[in-house]
Amino acid sequence: MLSPSSSSDLDLERALIERFGLRQFRPWQKDAIDALLSGPGRVLLIAPTGGGKSLTYQLPAALLPGTTLVVSPLVALMEDQVRSLAARGIEATYLASTVPFEVRRHRETMLARGAFKLVYAAPERLASDAFVSLLARSNISLVAVDEAHCIAQWGHDFRPDYLRIGGILERLAPPRVLACTATATPEVRQEIRAALGFRDGESVEVLRGFARPNLHLAARYIDGPKEARAAMFTALDEALGSPKAPRGGAIVYAATRKTTEQFAEALREKKYRVGAYHAGLDAGSRTNVSAAFSDRSLDVVVATNAFGMGIDRPDIRLVVHVQPPSSIEAYYQEVGRAGRDEATAHGLLLCSGADIALRRRLVETDRDGMNASSEQAARAWALFRELLMYLDARTCRHDFVLRYFGDEQELLGGCGHCDVCATIEARGAASDAAADEETALVVRKALSGVARAGRRAGLVAIAEMLHGDRTTRSERFGFTDLSTFGLLAERRPEFIVSLLRAMLAAGWIDLTPTEHPVPFLTGTGRDVMHARLPVRIALPPETAPVGRKARRSPKEPARAGASGSDAVAEVDDAARPLFERLRAHRSEIAKERGVPAYVVAPNRSLVELAYIKPRTLGELSGIHGFGPSRIADYGEGFLSVLIQG
Repeated sequence: MLSPSSSSDLDLERALIERFGLRQFRPWQKDAIDALLSGPGRVLLIAPTGGGKSLTYQLPAALLPGTTLVVSPLVALMEDQVRSLAARGIEATYLASTVPFEVRRHRETMLARGAFKLVYAAPERLASDAFVSLLARSNISLVAVDEAHCIAQWGHDFRPDYLRIGGILERLAPPRVLACTATATPEVRQEIRAALGFRDGESVEVLRGFARPNLHLAARYIDGPKEARAAMFTALDEALGSPKAPRGGAIVYAATRKTTEQFAEALREKKYRVGAYHAGLDAGSRTNVSAAFSDRSLDVVVATNAFGMGIDRPDIRLVVHVQPPSSIEAYYQEVGRAGRDEATAHGLLLCSGADIALRRRLVETDRDGMNASSEQAARAWALFRELLMYLDARTCRHDFVLRYFGDEQELLGGCGHCDVCATIEARGAASDAAADEETALVVRKALSGVARAGRRAGLVAIAEMLHGDRTTRSERFGFTDLSTFGLLAERRPEFIVSLLRAMLAAGWIDLTPTEHPVPFLTGTGRDVMHARLPVRIALPPETAPVGRKARRSPKEPARAGASGSDAVAEVDDAARPLFERLRAHRSEIAKERGVPAYVVAPNRSLVELAYIKPRTLGELSGIHGFGPSRIADYGEGFLSVLIQG
C-alpha cells in the first residue's frame, strides 16, 4: 500500500499487472495517476469514451489507504464496476436510490468502518446531509467525479445534483480529486474546474486520446426519412454484412421516440435482431435491451440519446445518426462508442431540413419539457449551429473534432479515410497537378484577403472585397485600395462566403470574441497561405459563372444553370406579386443585419420560393441555396411571407 506521498513506477506497474491484469498504461493514464499521487492532487482528465478512464481512479484507490468516493450518474455502470472490482479482490460497493433501505444502511455502516476501497454513489445521495456527514467521518483519500461534464449547465448532459459536488469537496477537503469526462470543450472544462474549486497552478489538466484513426467518419445532408432509411440500410450492410451473421454490433441514434420505434420496425422487417431504447420505455425494458445488446443477443439498437453511457461492447462496427444530435460534444461521445476494439469502425451523420426544424423546436424546451429561457434556447441553438459547421466542413473531419476539443497535439493532418479526405484523395488521383495548384491558389487568395482586412470587417465584407464589389462599406474600410480587392472576381459571391466558412471550420481562420466578431488568420492559416503547409480541402461546389443564360418555360422555376438576373427577368405575371413580397422581405432583413441581399438569399432562391411555395422548414431544404445555415437564420421569416400569400 502506498503512503500518501509515495508512488513509484515499480509499484504502479506491479499493481497494473497483478490487480488489473493489464500489461501497460496508456500514456495519458500514467500522466493522470502520477498527477494524483505525486503531483498537485487535483486532476481534470478528458479522454475518449471507452478509453480506460476508470483505471485512473481504480488503481490509485487500490493502493491508497482509506476509501475512494466515486460520484457516478449511472447505476448500471456502478453495478458493473463493483462486480469487476470484486472479481479482482478489491472491496467495493455502491449507494443509490435503487438500493433497498436496509441494504443501503448496512453498506453505509461498513463504509464508516473502512471496509471498502471504493464506494460509488449516485449524485442524488449528496443531497443527504446524513450521508455527507458519514463521508466526513470516513477516511476519504480520493474523490473521483465520473461524467464530470454533467456539472456544466450549458453542457449536453447537465445534472443539477452535480452542482452539489463543489460544496461537498470544500467540506470533506480530500487530499486528491479526479474529474473525468469523455467530451468537454475548453469552455465546459473551465466550468468544471470552477465548480470543483480547481485553481490554476494547483491542478493538472490531462487531455489525450481524442484521435480515433480507426473510426471512418462521414456526414451528409439528405431529403428526409426515406433517404435516411436507405442510407442506414446501406451503411449496415457494408459494416455488418448479412443480418443472419453480422460482423459486430451497431447503434442507430434518432432524435425522437417515434422515429426510434419506426426505424427499429424497419430493421426488424430486414431481419435484424434489433431493439428500441428511449425514455418512454419502462426501466425494466430499457435494462433488458442494454443487457441483450451487451451479451450480443441483439445486434442493433435504435435509440435516443438516453442510450449509451456505460455500454461496454468493443465490437460496435457502426454508429448511424439518422437525425443529428444536439451538439458536437453529444455527437462525438455517441459515435465514439464504435470501434473500441481499435478495429475499423464507421460513423455516419445524416441531417435534413426537417431535422433542423425539429431541433429548432427542441431547443425551446428544457429537460423537464417546460419552455426554456431565451438564454437557454440561444445557447442550445448555438451548440447545434456548431454541429452544422461540422456537417459543412470541407477538411478532415477528425482534425475538425480535435481542434474543437482543443486536442491540437493529436492533429492528423488528414486522416485519409473520412468522407472529406476520401474526396480530396480521389480528386488528387483523378486530376493533374495544375488542378491541385488552382485549388491551392484559390485558398491562398482567400486567406490573403483575410490577412489584408486586418480585423476591420466581417466575413461578408471580406467576401465583397475578394469579389471586387465597390460598395460604400468596402470604400469605408479601405478595401478598394488593397491588392486583394477583386482577387476572386471570377467566382460567385456565394462561393466565396462558403469558402471562408469552410476555412473557419478548418481552423485556418478564427473569429474575435467581440460583440461583432471579425475573422483573422490563425498560425496554421498563415502557414497554409505561405505554402508551408499543404492545402487539403474540398472546395465548395461552384454554381454557374456570372452571366450564363438559361432557357426555360416561364412557368418553371429557375433551374441550376440560371443566373440570378436571368431568373428574375423570367418571373411570370402570376408569380411576380409573391416574388416582390419575398424580395422586399429580403431587403428588410439585409438592411437590419447589415449584409448584402444575396447573403440572405440569392435571386434564384426567391424565384423558386415564389413558384414552389414551400410551407415548412423541411420543404425549404429543397429550394436552391437553402442549406441548413440559411434555413436556421432566415427560414422562418420567408415561410411567414409565403403563408401570408
